[in-house]
Amino acid sequence: MAAFTALKPVLFDWQITGKVTTPNGEALPGVTVLVKGTTIGATTAPDGTYTLNIPEKATTLVFSFIGYTTQERAITGPGTINITLSDDTKALQEVVVVGYGTQKKSQVTGAISSVSAKEISELPITNPQQALQGRAAGVEVLSQGNSPGGGVNVRIRGRRSFNAGNDPLFVVDGIPLSGDINDINPQDIESMEVLKDASSTAIYGSRGANGVVIVTTKRGAPGKISISYDGYFGVNSIINQYDVMNGAEFAEYKRESRRTTGKYNDADPVGSDKAIFDAVELEGIAQGRSTNYQDYITRTGTQQSHQLGISGGSDKTRYSVSFNHFFEKGVTIGQDFTRDNIRISLDQQIGEKLKFGVTMMGSLGKLNFGPNPYGVSLRENPLGTPYDANGNLLFRNTSDGAQTNPLLEVVPNAIVNENRRGRIFTSLFGEYQIAKGLSYRLNFGPDYSTRRSGQFQASLTNARSGGTPYAQNDNNYLFSYTLENILNYTRKFNEAHDLNITGLFSIQKERREFYQIRASGLTSARQLFYKLSHAPNIEGIDSDLNESGLLSYMGRVNYGFRDKYLLTLTTRIDGSSKFAGETGLFGDTKKYGFFPSAAIGWRISEESFIKSIPFIDNLKLRASYGLTGNQGIGAYATQGALNRTTYAFGTTGAFGYSPRALVNPDLRWETTATTNVGLDFGFINNRISGSVEVYQQNTFDLLMPRNLPFTSGYGSVLQNVGKSKNSGLEVAVSTVNVDRGGDGFKWTTDINFNSNKEQIVEIYNGKKDDVGSLYFIGQPLTVYYDYEKLGIWQTSEKDQAALYKQAPGEIKVKDQNNDGAINALDRKILGSDIPDWSGGITNRFSYKGIDFSFFIFTRQGSMIQSDLYNNLNFLAGRYNNMDVDYWTPTNPTNAYPRPNQNQERPLYNTTMSYFDGSFTKIRNISLGYNIPTAISNKLKLSSLRVYASAQNPFIFSNYGNNLDPEQARGRSNDREQVNLITISTPSARLIMFGINAKF
Repeated sequence: MAAFTALKPVLFDWQITGKVTTPNGEALPGVTVLVKGTTIGATTAPDGTYTLNIPEKATTLVFSFIGYTTQERAITGPGTINITLSDDTKALQEVVVVGYGTQKKSQVTGAISSVSAKEISELPITNPQQALQGRAAGVEVLSQGNSPGGGVNVRIRGRRSFNAGNDPLFVVDGIPLSGDINDINPQDIESMEVLKDASSTAIYGSRGANGVVIVTTKRGAPGKISISYDGYFGVNSIINQYDVMNGAEFAEYKRESRRTTGKYNDADPVGSDKAIFDAVELEGIAQGRSTNYQDYITRTGTQQSHQLGISGGSDKTRYSVSFNHFFEKGVTIGQDFTRDNIRISLDQQIGEKLKFGVTMMGSLGKLNFGPNPYGVSLRENPLGTPYDANGNLLFRNTSDGAQTNPLLEVVPNAIVNENRRGRIFTSLFGEYQIAKGLSYRLNFGPDYSTRRSGQFQASLTNARSGGTPYAQNDNNYLFSYTLENILNYTRKFNEAHDLNITGLFSIQKERREFYQIRASGLTSARQLFYKLSHAPNIEGIDSDLNESGLLSYMGRVNYGFRDKYLLTLTTRIDGSSKFAGETGLFGDTKKYGFFPSAAIGWRISEESFIKSIPFIDNLKLRASYGLTGNQGIGAYATQGALNRTTYAFGTTGAFGYSPRALVNPDLRWETTATTNVGLDFGFINNRISGSVEVYQQNTFDLLMPRNLPFTSGYGSVLQNVGKSKNSGLEVAVSTVNVDRGGDGFKWTTDINFNSNKEQIVEIYNGKKDDVGSLYFIGQPLTVYYDYEKLGIWQTSEKDQAALYKQAPGEIKVKDQNNDGAINALDRKILGSDIPDWSGGITNRFSYKGIDFSFFIFTRQGSMIQSDLYNNLNFLAGRYNNMDVDYWTPTNPTNAYPRPNQNQERPLYNTTMSYFDGSFTKIRNISLGYNIPTAISNKLKLSSLRVYASAQNPFIFSNYGNNLDPEQARGRSNDREQVNLITISTPSARLIMFGINAKF
């Protein structure tokens, strides 16, 4: 009979406690304390302490933390082991992630801004891009709206292109993405690096023209299993409602609109009121009714996030798993956003030469755009009532046939606009050390996403106005992959020469499918958009397929002499299937783009004549020049396009095709040449550190539609024409204002400032303006071009107004050429959405476990155009209006014109919609407390932090009733548009409470 020997369990006979501190006595949390040769370990708490139960045979403890020298300490028995970790200058220099690898901070020659996991975690953000706002100099991040799950637009050093796009490239764990990073859970991110100049972005060639954002996600660390929970719950509330007229104000406004046309007799107000108001309105006037429909369509919103993380590993194996659930209930009824994420990462060392790793991220999201009832509710007559005498919703509140009850929009399933998205992104790598200093790495990143957008409009809504229900179902599928082969050689010669050579061969493929069906007359509204085959009216079907590919070769050389004089040379060749020409590398150059760059650096602080200056710790001068490209056009843009048409073939209907876009096989890469000069500095033991950047970007061969005479049969043709220029200044400064060491008081500040000027240098007409397309030489890519409002014609100016065929009470605009007439020649450039400058400041305070921070973001010197003060400012006396200071004979204001029943809109009405877009936001205020270790240990926790935070608690602006002017630029007709503040959900503030616990 075989003998069985029971496995002897590991006995933890000794307990070791202690504290880890920095050289100045400050507690060091997050240090890994590991029994050498095992996975038994612990992590220090926020106060730097640790407790570790170990087997009696253990001999050595290993203390490690990024940025500090790893130390070992012998174990002689149970007791206390305190240790001080010294700064590891080399480790501190190896935390910057650059394209296809990492680089010492001291040897970086490009313009790079970093945002850490700590900075990301300070904000309760929906998507990672929001963390860049005000934190990275030269990066503009503007909201696309205030509804749940709303995205943002990111612009790095301004806009360069009319038509080829200005979005940056996102690289996640080394894999360039085809889409955005909105599906990634922000809490999974370790750091974000923004590459801004050609030296850092040229390595990505055609995809780096608009800057690159490198996202590095968290990975496991050696030590015992660490389990963490991070969660918060918050309440959202609208900061300011839109200021429309109340009941009494509307009644007087409607009367004034009739006085203007002689239809209201003040001598007989009772009779005049009966003539212009219907029964519901008269009842409202008599009762003093003032219905605020915004109160009916909004609510108190909520936001919550729950994340569970598990990580650990050994010297050979590291793993990390996280689960996250995020839910936001919007302040507008019917709007919400849900996202569930799972992320798994594994790193495995096999022998001395081979290692591999995999990261898989899965995401499921459901975004209910729901109704957008603000347009209807703000126009609704406040004298009316949404309910009848029995409490039922009315279909029409007044006798106006064009306006329905706004409350019908928020009835469940009356308006449905649901977007479901699923995504699986995987990053795999294998790396083999061929010889000393020489390695080969294979990266493979498949990315699959599916998005279904379903829309439904019930009969009793403003969109259908009692007609048959309408439904639409869109399905989008995207599959892309990146395959990269990388050779890397690193060698140091004679303690003086540092050499790093990187070579890459890459293939990227992308396939997009689209299907759509639109129908009306559904027999049952309960079917929504799920069973459109039952609809009697199929209003349209559509489908599409787009495939594209990119073939790339890249080489980079980094050279440093005595860690003092630095040189970086990069070249990349990209071949895109979007352009016509030969497929071979040395064939037609229109398909292939060549993007070289060079950068130099001088570490002045390493010179002997600087080392003698005690307060200078770091001083480095950098300069770079290079080319990057842009291929942001449609997959088949060179091949032309056809439109399907209908015609009569005899007496029978038939389909045919007509030309829609001209064939242009001569399209080539849009190219940007960038010059950058930067200075990095650190003074007084690096208590003051930062950088200053000056840059200029010249873009040529712009891919843009060139206008054609319509007699040609085409409105435009896509060509390489025109030039643009961007120039700017960026400053980033970090200071340690007070540091008492240990648990004493500490105060740090991070400041960044950027100013960017963009200009059109040349278009297809050379250096001549194209007024019809609003292209102006020397001006930004988009401007506000309109009449200049001087005020309102006053009674004393009656004769002068008559010369322009106007009357007192109407908008007075400037006759720019003094020809006695107002026409298109009197328009001028009023301003641009480009700010004079923007920036952010973060202050952090800590004392004995208490931490406090606040973050301020500001954007100054821009102009916005408000849809509120355009489409809700008709002043015709029919619909409700923004509560404006309008002109009357007894109120001779210069703000807004006199109401007039006989006008659809006031003459020159758009001149009332421009505002100063400057604003300052207290973006976030946070207060936290690290529970003492003695208490958290009793709760079986290694650390516990509780905190409270307020997001957007205060906004200061000159727009409207202190409204929020932050809205991102949108895209319309393939052209970037200026800021347009739309009639949508107002901004909200979030008050939240959360905990961070580690087990």
